[in-house]
Amino acid sequence: MGLTNRVVLKCENVCLDIPVVSKTELTFKKKFIRSITGGKVSSQKGITTIKALSNLNLTIYSGQRIALIGHNGSGKSSFIRLISGIYTPTSGILKSSTNIYPLLQKSFLVSPTLTGIDAAKAHYLLIKNNFKNFDLFLEDVKNFSGLGDFMSLPITTYSDGMAARLMFSLLTYFSHEFLALDEGIGTGDAAFYNKANIRLTEFIEKSGTLVFASHSKELLKKFCRRGLVFSEGTIVYDGQLEDAIEYYDSKHS
Repeated sequence: MGLTNRVVLKCENVCLDIPVVSKTELTFKKKFIRSITGGKVSSQKGITTIKALSNLNLTIYSGQRIALIGHNGSGKSSFIRLISGIYTPTSGILKSSTNIYPLLQKSFLVSPTLTGIDAAKAHYLLIKNNFKNFDLFLEDVKNFSGLGDFMSLPITTYSDGMAARLMFSLLTYFSHEFLALDEGIGTGDAAFYNKANIRLTEFIEKSGTLVFASHSKELLKKFCRRGLVFSEGTIVYDGQLEDAIEYYDSKHS
């Protein structure tokens, strides 16, 4: 799908504050929380608030491929959660004309005491809202993950690599009009890595619009054309990808 003039996402002065209720001493919390979020921390009446995102103003058009650039905790993952509806803006206006699918999930939708098949059913139902053609989906997940009959066993019996292969196979089956991707998704063991990369590339290329958070310049250049540079929860640069990378490098050289 090519670039169009149709607006799929618009942010106007959007802010996101996340309250953290804790009796932990504030100075320690500031150091710890900022290491994770990059946002500013304030405290009032015993409630600590992280200002995860501040004054976001941007427009995304259908078909754009956008890189999110910034150090760990700069606000990239919070932005993905915000635009995909996991978080709700504290203030400002956020308008989306399409469903945004976040590829962030690191845990299954069911209890790990249930089976891989149960996990597949939960994921399929979440996306499709019915079980039509579920058998085709399950067969693909079994074959691609290499789990085969292990799909009938509880997830608690899986190794970390097996669980990662199942999760990756579930998440990358369907194509999406707007994909928000965090590079941190695991692909499992080394033997699975190459075919996982091929599938991930196909998965990304099938999406209409892409927002991609990654520390790999090679991956960003492969898939993206526009770059947003995040710092302490704000967008400090928005432009062509090469210019955005150059801007980020100039501030962190």
